[in-house]
Amino acid sequence: MNRTTQSLIAVVVALGAVTGYAATSGPDDKGDDRAKSAARLPVERTSLLCPVPSASDLAETSYTAFTPKAGGAGGTGKAELLPVTKQLTDAPQEDAKGKEAKPFLTQNKPGEAVGGEESGAEAPALIGTADGPLAPGWTVQQTTTYSAGSGRGAQGTNCTAPDTDFWFPAASTAKDRSDYIHLTNPDDSAAVVDVELFGPDGEVTSPVGDAIQVQPHSSVPVLLSTLADKQYTNLTMHVTARSGRVAAAVQSSDEKLGGDWLPASADPAAEAVLPGIPKDATSVRLVAFAPGSEDADVKLQLASPTGTITPAGHENLHIKAGMTAAVDLGDITKGEAGSLLLSPTDKAVPVVAALRVTRGKGSDKETAFIPATNAAGTRATVADNRAKGSTLSLVAPGRTAKVKVTASPGTEGGTPAAKTYTVKGGTTLEIAKPPVPAGLKGAYALTVEPVSGGEVYGSRMLSLPEDGIPMFTVQTLPDDRGTVSVPDAERDLTVLQK
Repeated sequence: MNRTTQSLIAVVVALGAVTGYAATSGPDDKGDDRAKSAARLPVERTSLLCPVPSASDLAETSYTAFTPKAGGAGGTGKAELLPVTKQLTDAPQEDAKGKEAKPFLTQNKPGEAVGGEESGAEAPALIGTADGPLAPGWTVQQTTTYSAGSGRGAQGTNCTAPDTDFWFPAASTAKDRSDYIHLTNPDDSAAVVDVELFGPDGEVTSPVGDAIQVQPHSSVPVLLSTLADKQYTNLTMHVTARSGRVAAAVQSSDEKLGGDWLPASADPAAEAVLPGIPKDATSVRLVAFAPGSEDADVKLQLASPTGTITPAGHENLHIKAGMTAAVDLGDITKGEAGSLLLSPTDKAVPVVAALRVTRGKGSDKETAFIPATNAAGTRATVADNRAKGSTLSLVAPGRTAKVKVTASPGTEGGTPAAKTYTVKGGTTLEIAKPPVPAGLKGAYALTVEPVSGGEVYGSRMLSLPEDGIPMFTVQTLPDDRGTVSVPDAERDLTVLQK
C-alpha cells in the first residue's frame, strides 16, 4: 500500500469519526439495498431577521413571537430579538453605555406567544435567534400601522431567515411608488450582495446594484429607483449574495394606495400557488417572471369556494425569458375568496410570481402582496392574530385535505383552542372566524397542520380598518421548517474498496 492510499484512508476515518458515513450495501450484502429513510428531527437553532419597520414618526409597530410545542424538542433554550444598532454605520452593536444591546423581546417557553411594541421612526431592525425547544417553527410577525403619508395603512411581514437567493416579482419604480429592498446581515463577517432588476424588455442594467456591502450585524436599505434608468410600473428583482448571507424584504409605499411588505416568492417552479385573494378585492395584478432561457406559457385558474374556474379573458399568460410580464385581473374574485393557480400549458418552465391586491375605493384604497408560496407541509404558523380581523384562507389544488388549526394562548393570557376543517380539492376555504383562544388577551398565533389528504397552501389576512381605509396585510403560510431530514448514518469503510 503506497503512502497516498494510507493518507487517504486516514482522512476518511477521521471524517467518519466526526460526521458518520451513510451505510451502503457491499457486493455480497444479502439485505435490503435501499438507502435507509431519513428521520425528521426538530431543528436545534433558528435565525430570523426583522427589517426596519418604518420611517414615519406616526408608525406604531407590534411584534408577536411564537414557537409551537414540538415532540422530540427537549432540553432548555430561549429565543430573543436583539436590535441592530449598526444601520449604515460601522459602530459596534452596543448601547450608549458601551454594554451589549439588551434583547428587545425574549421567549422562554414553547406554546406561548410573547409580544412587544415600538413607536415612531427610530425602531431598529432586529436579529433573532432561537435554540433548543424554542427553535422548531419559531415565528415572528412584525405589523406596523400609520394613518398618513406615503404607504399609510397596515404593513406586516413575517421576520425571515437569512439566505443567499431571493426573487421579488411585483416590485416597482413607478412615480407614486417608493420601494426599498432591506438587506440585513446576522453574521460576524460582511456580506456582498448583488441586486438585479428585470423589466418588460429585460434586465435593467445599473452598476449601483453590484457588490453592495452589508457589514456584520447591520441592515442596509436600498431605494430601487436608484438602481433603474427610468420608471417601471412592474419589475422583478433578483437578490443574490456573492459571499455571506442576508435576509431580504421589500417595503413598498404608494402615495395614493398605501403599501405593504413584499415577501420573496417561492423558488422558481413550473407550477405556482398564490393563496388567499380577499373576496372584496377591487383590483388584482399578477406579475410573473421566467428566470431561465426559455419562454413560459402558463395557464391561469382561480380556485374558488366551489371549484376551479378559468378567468374569462385571462386563460393564459405568455412570459418571455428574462422579461417581466404583468396582467391586471380586475375584481377576479367577484365577491368570493379565491386563490390563483399557475400551471404550464405545455412545456414545464420555472417561473416566479406575485399578486398585488387592492381593497377599497376612491381615495380609501389599500394594497398588499401575495407571492407564490410553498405548501404548509408538516406545519405552518402565523403570528399576530387579533380577536377580530384575522381571516384564514386554505386551498387544496389537488386532492381534498383535512387540516387542524390551533390558536395559541394570547400574549397576555388565554386558553388554546383548536378546530379541524376539510378543504375540498380544487377549492379555497375561507375561514372568516378562525379559532380564538378562550379569554384572549393580546395577540396570538395560528398553527395549521395538515392531517390527511392532498397538499394545502394558505395565507392569513389581518384587517385593521381605520378612518374608512380598509387597512390590511397578508402573510402566506409555508412550512415553518421546524424539522430537518437527518439520514441514518454510520461509518462504512467498504466504500474505499470500490
